Amino acid sequence: MAETVAPAVAEPARPGSTRRERTGWYFYDWANSAFQTTVITVFLGPFLTTVTELAAGCELGADSCDGAVHPLGIRVAAGSYYPYLISLSVFLTVFVLPVVGAIADRSAHKKRLLAAAAFTGAAATIAFAFVTGERYLLGGALFLIANISFGAAVVVYNSFLPQLGGPDDRDAISSRGWAIGYLGGGLLLALNLVVFNTLSDGGAARELDLARWSIVSAGVWWAAFTLLPLRWLREHPTAAALHAGGNVLTDGFRQLGHTLREIKAYPLTLFFLLAFLVFNDGIQTVITLASQYGKKELRLEQSTMIVTILLVQFLAFGGALALGALARRIGAWKTVLLSLVLWTGVIIAAFRLPAEAPLPFMVLGGCIGLVLGGSQALSRSLFSQLIPAGKEGEYYGFYEISDKGTSWLGPLAFGLVFQLTSSYRVGLVSLLIFFVVGFALLAAVPIRRAIVAAGNTPPRVL
Repeated sequence: MAETVAPAVAEPARPGSTRRERTGWYFYDWANSAFQTTVITVFLGPFLTTVTELAAGCELGADSCDGAVHPLGIRVAAGSYYPYLISLSVFLTVFVLPVVGAIADRSAHKKRLLAAAAFTGAAATIAFAFVTGERYLLGGALFLIANISFGAAVVVYNSFLPQLGGPDDRDAISSRGWAIGYLGGGLLLALNLVVFNTLSDGGAARELDLARWSIVSAGVWWAAFTLLPLRWLREHPTAAALHAGGNVLTDGFRQLGHTLREIKAYPLTLFFLLAFLVFNDGIQTVITLASQYGKKELRLEQSTMIVTILLVQFLAFGGALALGALARRIGAWKTVLLSLVLWTGVIIAAFRLPAEAPLPFMVLGGCIGLVLGGSQALSRSLFSQLIPAGKEGEYYGFYEISDKGTSWLGPLAFGLVFQLTSSYRVGLVSLLIFFVVGFALLAAVPIRRAIVAAGNTPPRVL
């Protein structure tokens, strides 16, 4: 499949990495975007919420459910179970991902770490085949394993970025990776759309089964296409890895402790990271809960949401490349700030969407697609400029706490507001604060000075 996509991402040769290696790196985005798109964005929220509602005693296919479940003896509204799970998974990643990053920096075999995390997550996703009936606890446990593994793999994957190109190249490399990821995620979603529309008989039970097998298909896709980056990427061991002795795991913990003590030496990098964690938490919450909002609040058909997300995927391919091109003219920092203004407009528009009206929902999805990829790809490449050399894994471990599929404050706020008001619309509007505060924080970062303070050379345009 590399041959089919390569013409869209042609690029000049760059010192330090080969075209084959960069293509391998791009294709991990192709592989794992199936989980982000098919599982997180479309199927898992409605699927697991329905399973939870069944466990709470609600009827299958009911428009609303006031029932509750009691995991570990704690009363949880059925509609809040999935958002709370997302928050729990991110709480756990706070402890896991920085350690994974530290280990990656100390290891001369990062591809093995990538393989272990990716295949663990894919296996947990495939195991959703067993989440039937009222097994909401099994579904929750598998989601936690899959989402944490997903984040761990992305930490290792992102740590390759600074070694694939210089300061002036990384925005383009990162944008191409995101763009190819949207193509991969969109292709699998298109296949699931065909299967869903062909085999669905309009019954709630049938749609629940089809959703489960769509989730399983994402795990198979993730595992299969991970073989390409594992074959084409090269190891780029850091100086710390080359001189590491003893146990990589224990050395990783020691190195993480050392970094935590010294991280105050890079306050501007930390300030950027804080801004990213705030605004990207809002972005990830919108992505993660969009299908739940569409199904439960707007009462849209599953097929409508799949078509909308499919539209988002393919428009995001062009959007990522377009914002990458804009960044070459005005700089990545300004482009990300512009994208946050557009995200604020998206939230306001989503709050005003009428129920049972597919077309406005699709139009808004198209707007999201145009801004989605670029805002995330450019944040990733911009952060690579702020990382001290040799500590890419560790810093991306902190970064990944609010990267793909991992957010906690947003889902927590959404879940709490829903539990208090029983309104998904009010929960959605609570997300505005993440974009407003995130914009203010990012605008306050002196980005060129921050790059120099980290010991790196700023790109020509910021």
